[in-house]
Amino acid sequence: MDTAIARTGRPLATARTAAVWAVLRRELDRHAGRELTVLDVGGGTGGFAVPLAEAGHTVTVIDASPDALAALTRRAADAGVAERVHAVQGDGDALAGLVEPGSADLILCHAVLEVVDDPSQVISAIAGALRPGGAVSLLVAGRAAAILGRAVNGHLRAASALVTDPEGRSGPRDTLRRRYDAATAAELLRSAGLEVEQTHGVRVVADLLPATVLEEDPQAVVELELALSAQPPFRDIASQLHLFARRP
Repeated sequence: MDTAIARTGRPLATARTAAVWAVLRRELDRHAGRELTVLDVGGGTGGFAVPLAEAGHTVTVIDASPDALAALTRRAADAGVAERVHAVQGDGDALAGLVEPGSADLILCHAVLEVVDDPSQVISAIAGALRPGGAVSLLVAGRAAAILGRAVNGHLRAASALVTDPEGRSGPRDTLRRRYDAATAAELLRSAGLEVEQTHGVRVVADLLPATVLEEDPQAVVELELALSAQPPFRDIASQLHLFARRP
């Protein structure tokens, strides 16, 4: 993988986002010289949207939180890209009614499927909103990491519940409605007619390291994340799974 994006390129990656940005950068390079129409579902305050706009693309962020969208607007203005960033209030379950069919070149759907009512409906709406040849960047919570995290912290019953629960929940107090492994996430995309091209683990080690280690040599952590992100079994025990798929 090209670690230059993590050192000097735009957008600047951190250990927790390096694997995602590496994939996105390759997609942007694939369309070099062309302004893409990007949709960021659940994009919040613009952690991805603003750098994409700075790279010359037009980004619409859909988010349920008016406070997050207000922060996004300020962030875009501060970065000098307010004219390229558009905020739309709404949630993932209402996506089909918020975007025009076949209007997007690239759609980001990060940390959304874990909380919506109907993930298959959201993915179907994303597939419909993509132009032919358009791509989706999907980021979901990983079940394996949640199981291991609870087990090593002594929450064995919660870990066991995550193993057996069909949706990958630890119980009624779980803040997420579901978690995925690489196979279940890929099947969701394929069921909407999308072709999965890449699967990576995100935050393979970044969530396991003390803050002192992250601060002491952040570049080494980024490089280790990138090295492990596509390699099973490391990929499959990451905190999040990143799948990149395309509409034929």
